[in-house]
Amino acid sequence: MSDSNDIELAANGDKHAFKRLYERHVRGVYGMVFRLTADRSLADDLVQEIFVQAWRSLPKFDGRAKFSTWLFSLANNVGITEMRKQSRWFKRNERAVEYNTQDEADSSDIDLGELDKLIIRLPDQTRQVFVLHALQDYSHQQIADMLHIAEGTSKSQFFRAKKMMQEWL
Repeated sequence: MSDSNDIELAANGDKHAFKRLYERHVRGVYGMVFRLTADRSLADDLVQEIFVQAWRSLPKFDGRAKFSTWLFSLANNVGITEMRKQSRWFKRNERAVEYNTQDEADSSDIDLGELDKLIIRLPDQTRQVFVLHALQDYSHQQIADMLHIAEGTSKSQFFRAKKMMQEWL
């Protein structure tokens, strides 16, 4: 079945159709949230919250955007809201070290590529800007609005991310 068929069925309460949507999109949502947070446990929690909100909001989905675009927008909003709630945005350094020292057998089926390994090393705000701009294709003005920073700050953080990752290569 296609997304459009499953969306229509799920919007009318079909849990099996929603499960198919979940299975089709969970890896992409998880990858995006993990890149934003650099925290496996937080990403797991946020993915569940995102799909709960998607289930509740699905009857309002109007189809003007692709479902995946709508879902990723929802994921960005949930992720950024959660980051604002935390006293520190992330405990990335502890989490990244913990993640990188786990046994292969311990890791989930999400395989971090070389780019992801570099991304999670970036400082918090620099990483967020990089993920939102380079991977999610948000404009610097949109990022500035989401993160409550100046547009110039977004641009400089993106430049900083690129420079740091080039040095690490």
